Amino acid sequence: MKSFTPRETVSELDRYIIGQRKAKRAVAIALRNRWRRQQVRPELRDEIAPKNIIMIGPTGCGKTEIARRLAKLANAPFVKVEASKFTEVGYVGRDVEAMIRDLVEGAIQMVQKEELERVKTRAAEHAEERLVRMLADALEPPPPAPQPPAQPQPGQMFGPFVIGGQRPQPKPQHPADRLEAIRERLRAGELDDEQLELDVQDTGNPFVSIFGAQGPEEFNLKDMLSQMPGFQGKTKRRKVKVPEAKKILEEQEAKKLIDTDAVQRQAIERTEHSGIVFLDEIDKVAGSQSASGGPDVSREGVQRDLLPIVEGSTVSTKYGPVKTDHILFIAAGAFHVSAVSDLIPELQGRFPIRVELETLGEEEFVRILKEPRNSLTKQYEALMETEGVTLEFADDALEAIAKYAAEANERAENIGARRLATVMEALLEELSFKASELGKQTVKVDAAYVRDTLDPILAQEDLAKYIL
Repeated sequence: MKSFTPRETVSELDRYIIGQRKAKRAVAIALRNRWRRQQVRPELRDEIAPKNIIMIGPTGCGKTEIARRLAKLANAPFVKVEASKFTEVGYVGRDVEAMIRDLVEGAIQMVQKEELERVKTRAAEHAEERLVRMLADALEPPPPAPQPPAQPQPGQMFGPFVIGGQRPQPKPQHPADRLEAIRERLRAGELDDEQLELDVQDTGNPFVSIFGAQGPEEFNLKDMLSQMPGFQGKTKRRKVKVPEAKKILEEQEAKKLIDTDAVQRQAIERTEHSGIVFLDEIDKVAGSQSASGGPDVSREGVQRDLLPIVEGSTVSTKYGPVKTDHILFIAAGAFHVSAVSDLIPELQGRFPIRVELETLGEEEFVRILKEPRNSLTKQYEALMETEGVTLEFADDALEAIAKYAAEANERAENIGARRLATVMEALLEELSFKASELGKQTVKVDAAYVRDTLDPILAQEDLAKYIL
């Protein structure tokens, strides 16, 4: 786990998210407390529980982005789930334990990627050796080595099988100087147009849904069959050129060098000690009864099922049991209709830190368009650059775009910073359509350009409602 100080974490989040100082400080402290817990003496370490957080704020104000960026900073397993998708145990639908299983899957992929990167150099060496020999066989098969006459040995019958008998002839080998010459040609790129036949694993992923003791879960049928004798994975023969063959062989060799059991153990440990679960739309499960007065299996029942997971329990996964005692839970919701106090008291107590996020306005929209490293303006500039078009945004254009986005939020539902994406798309629709025909040009977007494009849309109430 990277040991960012709270100030460094907030500074890093500032590069991508505008405003929301309180929320950034809360998650920065939670992240640092994880590192602090690892430094505490072992007998006290297990007693220190994470301080879960509830973020309260309208849609499009940065709740999800804060949690996602935090997980990237910490290099921690992260999963985003919507609380409204779960139902109470015993009913059709996903149960809350599924989010822990998803978190483990994410951790497996994360650790596997790190391990593949670690063995990348050795895998490339092994792949090159295999590729050189395959090319040598394809370009000029070696002459068969002279073999001394061998006396055939009688085989022994064992039921329908013959044990012993004639031994297979050894495969002829290429001279070392010939292999070295092919290796030099391969590195120089002279053999890139040669084609080779490779056995590659079938990429189809047939999933089946099984309703087990832990609720419905999807399994990869091939993964299940590959554990059985005689079902070691279906392969197919493909003809590929040398560059693609090299990539395939490197992947195959890298997987051979990885200890799968160690990956699973490390992934479970990382899940237990640094996993982050982002529970979105937590306000949708607030409320005790449905309108009819009967049980509401997607509300209070879900809250009751969340209690043991958030407090700390053991969840069974296909990789082994996972303890949730030290997983950090960050819940978020708009809480327009309901309030945090509408959650059952036991669940409220599991989220001791509550942060209210501010509604974004015109001033914040201007900063969102200017400051973040991945701002919308930079994204559109990069997209147009692929067509040879240089797109430039004037400062007054950004202010005009922010003004129109704020106005659209006032007229219709307030969807926060997401409104900027709809406004930008409407603004640059014509340019996006014609960019491939313009050739190398510079297009400057200023306030006049924005007004000329967006005023006709805003003038028609119905049109503005659907487009912006």
